[in-house]
Amino acid sequence: MKTRYLACLAITALSVLWTGCAKKVASKTPPPPAPISTSEASATARSTPQQSASQQPVERSANTQSRMPDAATRARIQDLLNRIQDAYFDYNKHTLRPDAETALRSDAQTLSEIVRQYPDFKLTVEGHCDERGSEEYNMALGDARAKQTQEYLSSMGLPGDQLRTISYGKEHPVCNDHDEDCWQKNRRAHLTQAQ
Repeated sequence: MKTRYLACLAITALSVLWTGCAKKVASKTPPPPAPISTSEASATARSTPQQSASQQPVERSANTQSRMPDAATRARIQDLLNRIQDAYFDYNKHTLRPDAETALRSDAQTLSEIVRQYPDFKLTVEGHCDERGSEEYNMALGDARAKQTQEYLSSMGLPGDQLRTISYGKEHPVCNDHDEDCWQKNRRAHLTQAQ
């Protein structure tokens, strides 16, 4: 009887000790921190090197907005693009002529200064050809013209990763006559805002 009593006492003591030493878990989760406004987020980012996970999405959304130009800046970019003349090419060539380099250089520096401020903003360099030649040949030639123009603009300071290229071959002519003057107008590289 004594052993039975001691066994029960030992089991009771162990169960009391085991349940008494368990970790206490908070019954209620703490409330999330109050959202930080954009100006507070940038001030906090400057003052503290490490941010909590709840502050990071707020700051990311502020940066996302500033990575693309607003409507007024887009209008200014479009005005510069309208002033930059198309770069014209010789028949069956994709190398830039001196007059094409001059046309591209005219406002490229100002455009570069604006575009660098908006890393998510892209420009498109379109390559065009005249109506002569096969569709496949003109697509390849238009692509080579666009890439040559992209390289030149990059050398003038425009960020290369913000310049995409596309070839339209002979599909988007600016002139539909069938003479050399018209064909010359269609052999070109044109710079636009990416859609």
